[in-house]
Amino acid sequence: MDGGWSSPAGNKRRVMVLTDSRRESNGALEWTLHHALLEHDELILLHLEPTVGSATPRRSSSSPSMISSFLCRPSSAVSPIGAENGEGKAELNFLHAMRAKCEAEQPKVKVLIQRAEIEGNDKAATILAQAKLLLVDLLVVGQRRSSAILCGCRIGGSISSKGTSIAEFLIENSECLCVGVQKKGQNGGYLLNTRTHKNFWLLA
Repeated sequence: MDGGWSSPAGNKRRVMVLTDSRRESNGALEWTLHHALLEHDELILLHLEPTVGSATPRRSSSSPSMISSFLCRPSSAVSPIGAENGEGKAELNFLHAMRAKCEAEQPKVKVLIQRAEIEGNDKAATILAQAKLLLVDLLVVGQRRSSAILCGCRIGGSISSKGTSIAEFLIENSECLCVGVQKKGQNGGYLLNTRTHKNFWLLA
């Protein structure tokens, strides 16, 4: 079973991954790079940002957790992250380093960065809107099993029933194919969820 994320040879697709500093996000990106991308696909790294003027405090991008194990792997194509002059520059450094890492591992895949403000404090609606706007063919999100957490953020707004995670909501409501990815340890493989396939196990 391929889960429905493959496409006929020669058909370029747009694959979007929700990215932040959490290990769930890193696991989703690793699975995408090693198992989901085809030559000449386009990879979009979506990074959500709080709405300007929001009272919700932002997590500083200069925190140690932002330099994830994914980015710390050796790669000649990744430039060292330079001195940080403020949160915005640190965030850009992180995103550009992530893009460089992806380009090094998948040199035939075009990698783009998409930064989007969270609309009405509703992360799920923002992600769905970006996927539709960018004509995405495959949406990949990090997922924690039996948890109302996606990349460390609990769902908000009125679009989902109580107790439903953002990942679960996206899987069921995305117009394109959405895959929830849970990485099981360093070499334990991945647990995948789509609208039609639940808890599909894939070895690393």
